[in-house]
Amino acid sequence: MTKILKFPKNYFEKQAWENKFYVCGIDEVGRGCLAGPLVVAAVILPQHTSYSLKDSKILTESERETAYQWITQNAWYSTAILSHDIIDKINIYQATLRAMKKAFIQLIEALPFDFELIKYLVVDAMPLQIDLAYMHSQLETHYFPYGESISKSIAAASIVAKVTRDQLMVKIDDVIPGFNLAQHKGYGTREHINLIKQKGSSLIHRKSFLEGINKNELELTKQQNIFV
Repeated sequence: MTKILKFPKNYFEKQAWENKFYVCGIDEVGRGCLAGPLVVAAVILPQHTSYSLKDSKILTESERETAYQWITQNAWYSTAILSHDIIDKINIYQATLRAMKKAFIQLIEALPFDFELIKYLVVDAMPLQIDLAYMHSQLETHYFPYGESISKSIAAASIVAKVTRDQLMVKIDDVIPGFNLAQHKGYGTREHINLIKQKGSSLIHRKSFLEGINKNELELTKQQNIFV
């Protein structure tokens, strides 16, 4: 496994596709939320994909939905969802690694082609290690920051994870009203923090992330970070 900080945009896709191999991109959404699950997606794009794919965070909701429809209709993908309970139990860092591994394995097991055709596994930021049973001699794993802006495979994964999680939070809002989860999706907005102060936490809140709430401020535990 290597950590690469600088390289040309879509470097791994170009290298793999020119030699008739594939790239698997992995990304997560919801890592820094106060409520709701963590969602990870793994995506393998068709070789020589020309469709424009960008980091989900810079797309509008409409643009994400359009891209999501293209990805789910044309690429191979898998999602893994870990609940707030698991996040509280094992911490967000370990939960993210577990979900990433799960998403990758699910995708590998469902592929219509030999998984040895996957040349690169590219991951946004997290130092993912895959069990040897799901590795092969030519598969290289790389992780690097800001992966969504560099690899279109990671960008695709970020879109699938984002749309999947947003849809889940809208459904959860119907079941657990009063916190406006459909709007802020569980992130620590001022409105969300004020509602927690007024109402307390709900069944869907991450208890380990809510330590430090008082009348004046919300201090998140060290487990939380700014990643979307």
